[in-house]
Amino acid sequence: MNVGGRHYRTIWPSGDGCVRVIDQSRLPHEFVTVDLHTLEDATRAIRTMVVRGAPLIGATAAYAVALAMREDTSDAQLERAGRELRATRPTAHNLAWALEHMRAALLEAPRAERVATAFRAVAELCELDVARCRAIGEHGLTLIRAAQAARGQRPVNVLTHCNAGWLACVDWGTALAPVYLAHEAGIPVHVWVDETRPRNQGAALTAFELGAHGVPHTVIADNLGGHLMQRGRVDLVIVGSDRTTAAGDVCNKVGTYLKALAAYDNGVPCYAALPSSTIDWSLEGGADIPIEERSPDELTHITGRSASGALATVRVVPEGSPALNLAFDVTPARLVTGLITERGVCAASAAGLRALYPERSDGDAAVRRAPASLQAR
Repeated sequence: MNVGGRHYRTIWPSGDGCVRVIDQSRLPHEFVTVDLHTLEDATRAIRTMVVRGAPLIGATAAYAVALAMREDTSDAQLERAGRELRATRPTAHNLAWALEHMRAALLEAPRAERVATAFRAVAELCELDVARCRAIGEHGLTLIRAAQAARGQRPVNVLTHCNAGWLACVDWGTALAPVYLAHEAGIPVHVWVDETRPRNQGAALTAFELGAHGVPHTVIADNLGGHLMQRGRVDLVIVGSDRTTAAGDVCNKVGTYLKALAAYDNGVPCYAALPSSTIDWSLEGGADIPIEERSPDELTHITGRSASGALATVRVVPEGSPALNLAFDVTPARLVTGLITERGVCAASAAGLRALYPERSDGDAAVRRAPASLQAR
């Protein structure tokens, strides 16, 4: 995507042996990059949300394994890297998928070749993510075109929650990929951007990248979406997903379930956009998805730029009041109009997903048997 007229991906090898990422914890106030030199650097970046978004978490984890191999090419080091990385963000399925991709590639390689093999495997994974996100955009674009045809010349209003754009992936994004392609095709499109408390990924990140790319948008309070739907001011809801079950339940940033309920009540189509690496074929029900509980400080405090220009963190709840900060919720498949994947749009159901991915007909065993480099192409 474009920032200041320059194309960026969210993660890339720097050329001097390290990996460079955009520090998303500093956005939208500062655009800076951070170099990751070691497994520990990458693990910390994932845990502290310097990088975030399920596909980007997976890509960063893959690079982390490559950095770990540069330190020590042993099987023990490979297992240690996988163990430490899995513990960073338990909800995002792309993390486990990327680690399996790397493990399969490296266990087949002689130790003397593991560093080179690791970086080749990461490059393949990242290019696969970009291609998938672009394909998601193409399939989602058909939905925006249909909405435009039904509504005439006025802009198509898309509501999104959290950040499932370029910053959440290697490039393009999931939920926002159709929006970017619509914008480039000259289709008038406008995005309602949920602020997405408590970390404000919508207000900070989605608004930043839409603005940088020149896409019309408006930041709204999380609870305004239902009112806008009642007034006919939302044509489509498109969100991302951190983990989707084999039966079509969608786990995404907390607050997504409430948007889906409002959309269902008002007859507004609600789609989840996701690459197949986000699908957990081993789970049928969303209740089985592990939900990450994060520090209550994210809820009790907020960071912003003061009138003096300095960044400041302030407390917004009374001292002594406890806070519960669950980072995700699950939207049942019955509330999801459809899933936008790299292979097309399908019903949010076991039958819908199997129609697009017939090779998964025997469940997660198919994932384990398929070569990592060919999984979910």
